[in-house]
Amino acid sequence: MKRKDMILNWLGVIFSLILFIGCFVSAFYITSFVYNKIGYRPQNLLAQIINSLLGLFFALIILKVALMFDEHKSGIFDSVIIAQKRIARGDYNVNLNSNIEGLGPYSELVDSVNYMALELSKMEKMRQEFISNVSHEIQSPLTSIRGFAQALRNDNLSSENRIHYLNIIEAESMRLSKLSDNILRLASLESDTIKVEPRIYRLDKQLRRIILSCEPQWVDKNIIMDVSLEKIEIKADEDMMNQVFINLINNSIKFTPEGGSVRINLCNKSDTIEFKIADTGVGIAEEDQSYIFERFFKGDKSRRPAIKGNGLGLSIVKKIVDLHHGTIKIQSKLGEGATFTVSLPSDLSI
Repeated sequence: MKRKDMILNWLGVIFSLILFIGCFVSAFYITSFVYNKIGYRPQNLLAQIINSLLGLFFALIILKVALMFDEHKSGIFDSVIIAQKRIARGDYNVNLNSNIEGLGPYSELVDSVNYMALELSKMEKMRQEFISNVSHEIQSPLTSIRGFAQALRNDNLSSENRIHYLNIIEAESMRLSKLSDNILRLASLESDTIKVEPRIYRLDKQLRRIILSCEPQWVDKNIIMDVSLEKIEIKADEDMMNQVFINLINNSIKFTPEGGSVRINLCNKSDTIEFKIADTGVGIAEEDQSYIFERFFKGDKSRRPAIKGNGLGLSIVKKIVDLHHGTIKIQSKLGEGATFTVSLPSDLSI
């Protein structure tokens, strides 16, 4: 490293010497041209003095320009260092001089610092929203548990009410547990630590098992299940895909009123494996559809208050589908049900 610095220093000296000599050579040719034009040439000593002064003048101009450039460069670096220190302290309201056209090669540096500050600001906002949403989701069941636990201290409470309160406490505890599981699962999916472990298995058999496991829910609501599954083998992470289909099927059953229907279709198209689930439930408002895969989002306009959820299920579904290089789409109208379509690349099929 020292040898490289030494070489660069020597190159700088040589370049400066060449510029210095060039200034005096330029002065000599300029004065010679002027003398020829006016037809007069001063004595050698005076001519030498004039050449030297003019060469020195040129050298001072070049030196002045170099110093101005160095000061400008130093000012840019000072601004960048100050901006980075502010960012390190958590202050992301950084916006360096947006007029970067005149900064030459340093414009990309200024632009990258501004971009970094903007992206970190977005991440900080998302982090704060996430903490706020988690706190809200946790506070609701805790309030219920605390309230009903206090009510159980009443010695005059009937056996029927006591059992009812205990059931609520149990349900809210399960809700907390599910929330915790979903947060951990989503965090692991969004990190680089999770590893997709694909293997070959029958996708239609997986779906059939999930549908049968949900039988108590759809039988209890007299929901008609219309199921059409092609025989398809796929190479994917079976456990992850299990979460996708469980979430989607449970959601359709949950939001479909009593006596409604749920239609499930699995087919192998020319370039994709397509899973489609359509229900006759409450539907999702059009303005909510672009947000339903975001964490903690709940389309309140299309969901009944009695139906509880933590708004993480579809976020997990979307992340798993993305990890398998697939897509998920929603088609819905409020009051007319919803259709979810999961498309996986055909190269995942066998």
